[in-house]
Amino acid sequence: MQKLFKDFIKCGILGWCLEITFTALHSLQQRKMSLQGTTSLWMFPIYGAGCLLKPVCSLVKGCHWLVRGCIYALCIFTAEYASGFFLQKKELCPWNYGRARWNIGRVIRLDYAPCWIITGLLMEHAITDRK
Repeated sequence: MQKLFKDFIKCGILGWCLEITFTALHSLQQRKMSLQGTTSLWMFPIYGAGCLLKPVCSLVKGCHWLVRGCIYALCIFTAEYASGFFLQKKELCPWNYGRARWNIGRVIRLDYAPCWIITGLLMEHAITDRK
């Protein structure tokens, strides 16, 4: 249980850092040179839930990195949709992809698949035992 808690913390912090970096870099498109990144407190437990990928990591450990990344992205899309749907119902969802071309239900963006592949692989690295 202690390992699961540590993995939850690792994934939560990793997710927050990636999101802050991503949103800061996204500000370059808007020519905002302050590079201010943002996140929400709600995102920590959502990213922390990445620790639940560990059994999936065990199942796909022999696969090519791109196959593993795509499987993780599918898991992340599922979690993002479920958490976004729930938070929308409570009017607490910190993101809204309604204006994005490839959105589903305003809570996931299919064009973010490469980001989720990378995130999944980074979380895999953070939570798997390397010997």
